[in-house]
Amino acid sequence: MDSGNTDAAEIDETALLGRRAGLLSRRSFLIGSAAGVGALGLAGCATSDGMSFAEAAKVYGPVPDEKFPIPAVDVSKVDPKYYRRTVRYDTKEAPGTIIVDPGNYYVYRIEDNGSATRYGANVGRDGFRWSGDAYVGRKSEWATWTPPREMIRRQPEAAKWARGMPGGLDNPLGARTLHLYQNGAYTLYTIYASLDAESIGSGITSGCVGLLTQDMMHLYSRTPVKTKVVVLPA
Repeated sequence: MDSGNTDAAEIDETALLGRRAGLLSRRSFLIGSAAGVGALGLAGCATSDGMSFAEAAKVYGPVPDEKFPIPAVDVSKVDPKYYRRTVRYDTKEAPGTIIVDPGNYYVYRIEDNGSATRYGANVGRDGFRWSGDAYVGRKSEWATWTPPREMIRRQPEAAKWARGMPGGLDNPLGARTLHLYQNGAYTLYTIYASLDAESIGSGITSGCVGLLTQDMMHLYSRTPVKTKVVVLPA
């Protein structure tokens, strides 16, 4: 696990604006170009037994024992179809593989017996989406965020974080991050933890994929380094 500085060029200049004064938005990530390779066209179909509102309130409740206590998700701001659930998913990919379906705002973790754990997600906005095969090259908990030089030139106020913004609830990378690699090189794309309930089911980032923090922690704990990740075309 890497809990130190993350690579630069991950946060869009809009990240420093936020919806609350002094806080960084987790919504926009500035992603460098990454060459996409062919992805398998796979489709998931949901079972009929979704999570109830009451169940969701428990699943997405507060996590007080973290290094930085995590607040409960306001599940009323999340479409119930994006609540975590087990679904039927037919694929030739091995159990443990992560499949990102940006067109439908879902991330799947393949399980045994033709099923998958499905999570609602936010994804890249138009013009910033990519597809291809990758793998988890490293993992970070409460990572430090360092703005790229290009961003500091565009937004001088970001200079105060030139030596890194420590991990915490206000850090755009969130509580957990999976860093995606191809052929030994970091793609600059990540799957990260978001506290922004309203972002789930939206195309708002510059290519990264965000899950609700409680979902990201669930996925992160079950995902070792070298796990295959397939990003489908939008």
